[in-house]
Formats: sequence, structure tokens, C-alpha cells
Amino acid sequence: MSGSVADRVERGFPHLETVRAALTALYRRLSADGVRGFGHSVAPGDVAFSDTDDLYPGVQRVAGVMVDHLRLPAARVIVSFREMTHAANVELSAGPEYFVELNDRFKRHRGDIGAALAHEVTHVWLHRLGLAFPGTRDNEILTDTAATYLGAGWLLLDAFRQDALTSQKLGYLTPEEFGYVLAKRARLCGEDPAVWFTSPQAYEAYERGRALAARDEAVPPLAAAPWWERRRYVRERRRGEPGGGQDGGGYAFEADGSGVRVSFPCPTCRVRLRVPARGRVRARCGLCGAVWACDT
Repeated sequence: MSGSVADRVERGFPHLETVRAALTALYRRLSADGVRGFGHSVAPGDVAFSDTDDLYPGVQRVAGVMVDHLRLPAARVIVSFREMTHAANVELSAGPEYFVELNDRFKRHRGDIGAALAHEVTHVWLHRLGLAFPGTRDNEILTDTAATYLGAGWLLLDAFRQDALTSQKLGYLTPEEFGYVLAKRARLCGEDPAVWFTSPQAYEAYERGRALAARDEAVPPLAAAPWWERRRYVRERRRGEPGGGQDGGGYAFEADGSGVRVSFPCPTCRVRLRVPARGRVRARCGLCGAVWACDT
């Protein structure tokens, strides 16, 4: 896992397309019921780690919390520390034992150990699940997205801190992208992760991510779209133009023997939905089960 203490942290949504593909992949691999089975996030108290706690028993306890949360049967995570460039590393094998190395700096910053282990244990979970993306970058983005959407990765966003001289961030997603995935999870599970943040910068990034997640639910042909976007949508429908909206709205019109249909990404899982362009309809996603009111 990458981690940095530097003057500059990448911001915004540069990996959004891969993040959305990761959400789709999780639903395809787990099913909607499987995803909803992770309805409760890791509790802050379960991964609390003070400077007075014994280091090695404490880190094994936190690793056990992550193993239990991700329901890894017969998986023992053995954690050690060493000097390294990255924040952490995991040795993936057939198991049942997995070896995680953490950067020596976590001995002095124990509050972030839960964040580092959330990412590395999710690597183990994805490995055993047989779910991976090609290429290191995309696979790490999948890992961050899975950890966050399944209830452990809020710790990764909370590890983001900045002051006038330094910045710290763990993981491959930007702070705003972590916020985006957390907001998707909050919508699904009825949680408010903002109450867990100890970092003011994490809260600000969450708010920006939440704004984009809300935007996903307010693009045509969804009925929640604002009037000015509805006007553009109607104009494009009349002209048979491809459409698309902003921020990956991506609606498109298709003509077949039964008339005109409009396709658009499900705001929850991002799989494309297709409905007749004939007024008010309700679209049910066959992958995640979400139901959306549309004005097509």
C-alpha cells in the first residue's frame, strides 16, 4: 500500500472511472445480498490503539478485527515492522497464514495501524475471493474501494491529515474519492461515517465526495434531476443525440422495434439500465436491486 508524508497530496477524482468499475465488480462477485451482508462498519473502539498498549499484541488484535470483519475463515495475519518506502506490504499465498509488514513509522503513529491493516487484509480477502483488476494501480484502487465500501476503509480517509508543513495520506484513492465511496456506502447502509472522523481534512474531503455521490442520483433520466438538466435531456431526446450529462452521467438513446429506449448507469452499482423513453417509469437494477424513479 502506498502512503506519503509529503507537501502535495493528489486531490479530486482522477481515478473515478476505476472506482466505479470496482463497485460494479463487487456487486457482480458478491451479489446484492452479499454486499448488504457488510452492513456494519468497523467500530472506532475496536481498532483504538493507544501509545500505552503493548505493540505486538495490540497490532495482532487489530488485524484480528479486520479478519473477522471481512469474514476470512481460517486466516491468520501475522504482522511485523520494518523500514520501507511504502506504508505496508502483504505476502499473498494460499494461506492459512498471511504475513503483513508495516512501515516502522507506525510504531510511533499507532492510531493509523487500523487504516494500514484495513487495506492489507482486504488484499487477502480479494485474493481468496479471486477478484482482481489487471495492473498494480487498478488493483490497488479496487482494494481501497472494496475496503471502504465494505465498512473498513473509513479509517483510510481518517488517516488523511494536512497542516502548513506536511501532508499524510494512506492508500491509492484521493481523499475525495474515499469520501465518494463512503457516501455510497452511507446511502446503502444508513450510516453517518462523519461522526467517526478525527481529522478535519477527512471530513472536508468526505463532504466533497458526498456531493459527487449525490450528483449521481440527480442526472437525467432520473426524476431527481434539476429542471435545467431536464430541459437539455428533452432536447437531446428529440434530436436523438447521445446525451451524457456531466461527471459520468452517460445516458444514451437507443431506437429499436418497440420505440426509443434510454440507457444510463445505476447510481448504486454503475451497471447500465435500459428503460423505455415514454414518461414516468420506475427502473429496478437487476444487479444491486436498487429502484429509481425516472422521467424518461
